[in-house]
Amino acid sequence: MGTERASVTGRKRSGAEVLLGEDWVGPESVVDEDLTRGRARRSLISLNRSPLARKIITFNLLAMLVMVAGVLYLNPFRDSLVFQRESAIVSEAELIADVFEARMPVAAPVNLAAGDGIDVADVMRGIELPEGAAIYVFDMSGNLLADSDEVGTAPQERVTGLGIDQRSTMITDMLNRGWEWISGLVRSGGPRAPQTVDTRAMVEKLVPQVRDGATVMATNRDGGGATIFSVATGLYQNGRMVGMVAMTSAAGEIDKLVRIEREQVLQMFVVAIIVSIGLSLVLASTIANPLADLARAAEIGRDRNARKMQPGRVRIPDLTARPDEIGRLSGALRGMVAALYDRIDANEQFAADVAHEIKNPLASLRSAVASLQVVKREDQRARLLEVIDQDVSRLDRLVSDISNASRLDSELVKEEEERFDLMKMVGNLTEYLGQQAAEKGVDFISDLPKEPIFITGLEGRLAQVFVNLITNAISFCEEGDAVRVWARRRENRVLVVVEDTGPGIPEEALTKVFRRFYSQRPPGQFGDHSGLGLAISKQIVEAHGGVIWAENIRPTDADPGSEPLGARFVVGLPV
Repeated sequence: MGTERASVTGRKRSGAEVLLGEDWVGPESVVDEDLTRGRARRSLISLNRSPLARKIITFNLLAMLVMVAGVLYLNPFRDSLVFQRESAIVSEAELIADVFEARMPVAAPVNLAAGDGIDVADVMRGIELPEGAAIYVFDMSGNLLADSDEVGTAPQERVTGLGIDQRSTMITDMLNRGWEWISGLVRSGGPRAPQTVDTRAMVEKLVPQVRDGATVMATNRDGGGATIFSVATGLYQNGRMVGMVAMTSAAGEIDKLVRIEREQVLQMFVVAIIVSIGLSLVLASTIANPLADLARAAEIGRDRNARKMQPGRVRIPDLTARPDEIGRLSGALRGMVAALYDRIDANEQFAADVAHEIKNPLASLRSAVASLQVVKREDQRARLLEVIDQDVSRLDRLVSDISNASRLDSELVKEEEERFDLMKMVGNLTEYLGQQAAEKGVDFISDLPKEPIFITGLEGRLAQVFVNLITNAISFCEEGDAVRVWARRRENRVLVVVEDTGPGIPEEALTKVFRRFYSQRPPGQFGDHSGLGLAISKQIVEAHGGVIWAENIRPTDADPGSEPLGARFVVGLPV
């Protein structure tokens, strides 16, 4: 199921390039036809059928909305503009007051109400005001003496190079109209009539608050929500306050500037949304599409198995070139599928081996039973009954070993590993099995380290391995032979060796002894073993991350073709 990295167009890519989306696909020869057809129909628009892609885009947009809403809600630029405008209008009011004070006589008394010493209206007509602003002059009693709306002011001169910001606020105006429309729907009493603002009433509230040396200002809104700034300050002659002057700004001038600033933020937001959606689609394609391929490949395999259609292996797309979790997932799925097929193949081979092994005793039983019906002599009948008994025992032993072997994988996964002293376990086994060797006249030698060697694993299963190796060694020995069990620690591993002085292992059998049902026993032991012991031992050792091998014992300078001095089985386990 090996694949190579290629783009959709089939061009080769260098390893230095950044690969996105569909760049990690297998070649057509190893990709399922259903997946290939699905990829051909796929586009960015098809991502709307992917819940994962929708979530990626939605959450990215929500983050953008929260950020922009926070900027608009906190409104730092409005606060800054308001402060600047408030400072400016206070300065303007004080400058206008200075103009009136400059027109007052130094020594003569001044009475603003009577017009003594200064013509308020004449001075007001000479002042140039911004469009929409107004000036009001009051006497010490708070009576209005002059109003710029009635008296008039000097015409405003045009300043070259000073332009008015005429930038469009289409998005902001549209949002404002939408808000007003929604407000109109929920507002009771029908639409409200437009309200006019009374700037004179605003300043009349400020004038009583003016004290010697003090300037008072306030910020108000008219009926349409436009902001108006008003300020009042005193008029002084020789340090004595003789009246008050008040000034109001044009309605909504600051709101227009704020609207322009908001428009810039919203325009940036629109551009950011477009970029975010584009990047989200690319990101979603690099995540959702490969995951969809992996899921589809698994579904194709499931549907085939369910419907018994198009037999073949499930081909998981090879995305292992991706340096991320999807690449890891692809590798894990491919490894899992490969392990599953290996297990299926092993089970099929195991079933075939079991059938083959069972046929032999069954054939012997069938022959013995058929012969039993025709023989007349008692000694022949006794012999046939003995054969039948041996075949039944062999079948019973074979079925028990097969049952144990078939359950081994699941039991190795379910059982909990523990840390234990390997030397103590092997020492107990050698003490017990040494008695069995002595009964057969076989010398038993145990050479184990005094210090403990701790490993992590399944103590019972590893004990099964060493029992099998030691009993096998004893079974191949005759009276006067010897069995030696020794162990040594080597850095990060421990070696446990079982040696015997038996006939050794035929050279051609060294690579076969760990196969299932392979058995080459001494004369007189045929049928006593199922041939699964060493296969089970190998499976247990490898499940613990170890290795096991068999070899013949020969002197160092001996001819490789000479007769061996015995057999040696070595088990290496990680410490």
